Amino acid sequence: MKRIVGLVAGLALGLGAATASAQVSIDPKAPKAIASILEWRGDYQARGFRDIEHIFKTDVIKRGAKVHPLPVAAHQIAPKVTIDGKTMSVEDYMAAYRVSGLLVIKDGKIVMEKYGLGRKPTDRWTSFSVAKSVTSTLVGAAIEDGKIKSLDAPITDSIPELKGSAYEGVTVRQMLMMSSGVKWNEDYADPKSDVAQAGQTVTEPGVNPMVSYLRKLPREHAPGTTWHYNTGETDLVGVLVSKATGKSLAEYASEKIWKPYGMEQDGVWMSDPGGQDRGGCCISMTLRDYGRVGLFALNGGVANGKHIVPADWMAQATSKQIDNPDATGKSGGGYGYFWWINRPVGAYAAIGIFGQSIITFPKDKLIIVQNAAWPKATGKELSLAEFAMVDGVKAAVGAK
Repeated sequence: MKRIVGLVAGLALGLGAATASAQVSIDPKAPKAIASILEWRGDYQARGFRDIEHIFKTDVIKRGAKVHPLPVAAHQIAPKVTIDGKTMSVEDYMAAYRVSGLLVIKDGKIVMEKYGLGRKPTDRWTSFSVAKSVTSTLVGAAIEDGKIKSLDAPITDSIPELKGSAYEGVTVRQMLMMSSGVKWNEDYADPKSDVAQAGQTVTEPGVNPMVSYLRKLPREHAPGTTWHYNTGETDLVGVLVSKATGKSLAEYASEKIWKPYGMEQDGVWMSDPGGQDRGGCCISMTLRDYGRVGLFALNGGVANGKHIVPADWMAQATSKQIDNPDATGKSGGGYGYFWWINRPVGAYAAIGIFGQSIITFPKDKLIIVQNAAWPKATGKELSLAEFAMVDGVKAAVGAK
């Protein structure tokens, strides 16, 4: 208990008055000072990412009785990473870019597993937007269960509070593609952006705070025509899944992924001020369980020989449904159903700010997981460094 109190107090002192986001502090004495996870830096950031359930309100994703084995390969790799003409060891890369965990799985076996920033194998780490890809998978599970009937149904059928808003006429499929056309500012450095302001408090009793915020936004593009990154919309899809299944996202993830696939440890899922687990953010799990999420997707969403999602769901979700620029600003990237396509080239990926990722090269049966505490949420130089690490891993395993 002393460690938890000390962590919360340290974060409060280190951050000062911060901009709130849709997280709920569990410390009534410092509800604002630690509310903006976007502003954490340094040691506070690393400890906070590791101990998120001691800082914010979360729901437990319960594991089952069995653990899906992750055998360690006889041959372990030692990649070299070349950035701006300088070659370094993977350990030096981790130190330079504040990486807390790197896991490489090839053909179902671990060929590299490394930790930094004081993290242990049993420590969880928050996912940020990697959670979006899990939410997408839960949509597939709800379709398989007959709870969601059609991706082409209007989102207003499931969330009637959105009727009459800019979401009128937007389909579930368009939400999954981030192409609603609704205007949204995802600037993590701007305290007045939508991503920083949305869903802070319950403003309309009985209405989810994210729904309340988003239904007041204007339309910018015709639905389905333009990809635009929008965390709020992934939270809306989380609301959709909970309404359809009658369960929290944590409960449904436990039932459909954690228990049947065999995660080694309980996860936790951050909830918003209305008590809804956030579809767009913040599941905490161990490094190896991130790897299991990647394997579950790579294997088509099958657990214990049973399709948890429709047989073609993962292929659709991880295929390009709409164009979008890649991390370097070049064309050729794409987006599936809350999965990034061709980032990097030949892969599909679940990606979160501050350096979280599950990158999968399906043809090589290669999964690369990174958890980090980057000094800022995003940045071209940070993404290029991560891609250089990926190139080093691919070379070390002999991937094409």
